[in-house]
Amino acid sequence: MFASLKNDTFLRALLRQKVDYTPVWLMRQAGRYLAEYNATRQKAGSFLGLAKNPEFACEVTLQPIDRYPLDAAILFSDILMIPDAMGLGLDFVAGEGPQFAHPLRTEADIAKLAVPDMEKLRYVFDAVHLIRQSLDGRVPLIGFAGSPWTISCYMVEGQGSKEYRIIKSMMYAQPDLLKRILTIAAQSTALYLNEQIKAGAQAVMIFDSWGGVLADGKYQEFSLHYIKMVLDQLIRHHDGQAIPAIVFTKGGGLWIEEIANSGCDAVGLDWTMSLSKARQLTNDKVALQGNIDPMALFGTEKAIRQEVRRVIDDFGMVGNGGHVFNLGHGISQFTNPDHVAYLIDEVHEYSKTKHQ
Repeated sequence: MFASLKNDTFLRALLRQKVDYTPVWLMRQAGRYLAEYNATRQKAGSFLGLAKNPEFACEVTLQPIDRYPLDAAILFSDILMIPDAMGLGLDFVAGEGPQFAHPLRTEADIAKLAVPDMEKLRYVFDAVHLIRQSLDGRVPLIGFAGSPWTISCYMVEGQGSKEYRIIKSMMYAQPDLLKRILTIAAQSTALYLNEQIKAGAQAVMIFDSWGGVLADGKYQEFSLHYIKMVLDQLIRHHDGQAIPAIVFTKGGGLWIEEIANSGCDAVGLDWTMSLSKARQLTNDKVALQGNIDPMALFGTEKAIRQEVRRVIDDFGMVGNGGHVFNLGHGISQFTNPDHVAYLIDEVHEYSKTKHQ
């Protein structure tokens, strides 16, 4: 059905197999920092018009792959497509971000919540299939979803938050209600990722963007437990190939050992965590993904290249795999595209010199 993979370095690194260099991709690599993305988004008319149209989603997914020698493509979509399919009324308000018309605030709201029919998300799976065909084996395709805790934050708050007052009030005052939401979110997420895998995704990533706002103990109970629930249900081999799973908790360095024991193949790290320390703590049980500060891309070319070298040196030996170079969070829309080229070039060229 699909062309053979010409560059599998990303997948081998995730599985801690031999590589010739450190592979690199960037969170939000298809985004507003690219003029071609903005042109396609204008054609689509809105963010949801872009994300819900398989042809447009394919077009923007391929744009960074056409521009840069990246080692993986990631599906263009949004973590909030599951709650949208649940009927919560997603809208993206200019200057304010995502908002839900029907947030989960009462026991009655939560009693009505159910795993959505995956056919409501057919546009995502059609996009995955089309992207995989269009890549023609150039690089692997990553599918993704938000973590149950992260999407529940939006489902309960109704929008982004700084304090997470509403969902944390529920967590402390009515934990059983929140756990019902999280259980349904986990069941939905596992189904959703499995459908992406069946459609052609060759690796999957769980974005736990807001796990780091939780207290120690609460993270394990309300976020990591439900990530494990998703991982336990994932398809791990498809079409004769292993499907690696990456878990990224922003601000999750504190819990690196526990995340590494969740059943994932790789742990994504933000820029606050040392890769060498993470390797020591996990005893190389998992691959690591990360973790340059996205703001490093606003430095000079020399500074960007120096920072790339520092991250690669911090991880250590390249040849045995185990490291996928990435930002510690999504790329800023204000990033100079030329600076991205410097970063990718330095990752590839410098890591080749560190190969053992």
